[in-house]
Amino acid sequence: MVDEVTGTDERAARRARSAPLTFAAGAAVGLLGGMIGLGGAEFRLPLLIGLFGFAALSAVILNKAMSLIVVITALPARLATVSAAELGAHWAIVVNLLAGSLLGAWAGAAWATRMRTATLYRVLAVLMVGMAAALVLTHITAVGALDLPGGVRTGAGVIAGFGIGVVAAIMGVAGGELLIPTITLLFAVEVKVAGSLSLLVSLPTMLVAFARYSRDQSFVVLRNNLRFTTVMIAGSITGALLGGLLLGVIPNVVLVPVLAAVLLISAVKLARH
Repeated sequence: MVDEVTGTDERAARRARSAPLTFAAGAAVGLLGGMIGLGGAEFRLPLLIGLFGFAALSAVILNKAMSLIVVITALPARLATVSAAELGAHWAIVVNLLAGSLLGAWAGAAWATRMRTATLYRVLAVLMVGMAAALVLTHITAVGALDLPGGVRTGAGVIAGFGIGVVAAIMGVAGGELLIPTITLLFAVEVKVAGSLSLLVSLPTMLVAFARYSRDQSFVVLRNNLRFTTVMIAGSITGALLGGLLLGVIPNVVLVPVLAAVLLISAVKLARH
C-alpha cells in the first residue's frame, strides 16, 4: 500500500527508519555540517528522500522542523563566542535582511505546497546545485566586501534576504550557507560575527516558513513521524558538536570539493526521482 503523505510503501519505509540508522544518518549530516561551520540540512534533505523514502514536500517539512531545532540549539553556543553586545551593534543588518527574508520564507513555502511533486523534485535539484556552488565560493575563494552606497546596500539586503528566504523555505534549511557570505559581502562583517548574525536572521525566517507549512495537509508528516524526527535531531546535534570539534582538521580545499560533489550527485538523483 502506498502512503499518500510520504509517497512510499509504508512497510518498506518503516524498515528503513530504524532508530540506529536514523541516528547515524542524522549524526553524519551534523558531522559534515559541523566540520565546515554549518548545520548540514542541505545534506539531510537527499537522505530523507533517497534513504528514508519521504516524498519531496514531506521531506522539506521534516527538514525544516529539524533545522529549526538545530538552530535553536546552536544559538547559545554562538552567543558564548560572540557577545550579545557585539551582535547588538549590528542590529540594523538583521532588520535589513529580515525585511526581505520573512516575505521570502512565506512565499517560498506557499510555492512549495502548490508545486506538483515532480516539479518540486526538479526545483530541489537545481537549488542543490546552487548550494554546491555557494559552498565552494564561500569556503575556498576569497571575496572582498562590496563598496556600495548606503541606500543601494539596504535595497540589496532586502532583495538578497527575500531570495534566501525563498530558498531556505523550499529546501527546509536554515540558509546559513547563503546568509553568511551575503552578510560579509554586503556589510563587511567578520565571518565569525556573520555566522551569529545569520542565526538571528534564520530563526524568525524559519518560523514564518514553518507557520506557512503548518497550513498544508502534508504537515501531518511531523505527527506521524515524531519518533523518527526526534531520533534524527538527536543524531544531528551530536554530529554537529563532534564536527565543531573537528573544525579545520581536514583542510577546506579537500573537504569542500567532496561535500560539493555529494550535493551535485544528490541533485542528479533528485532530478531523476
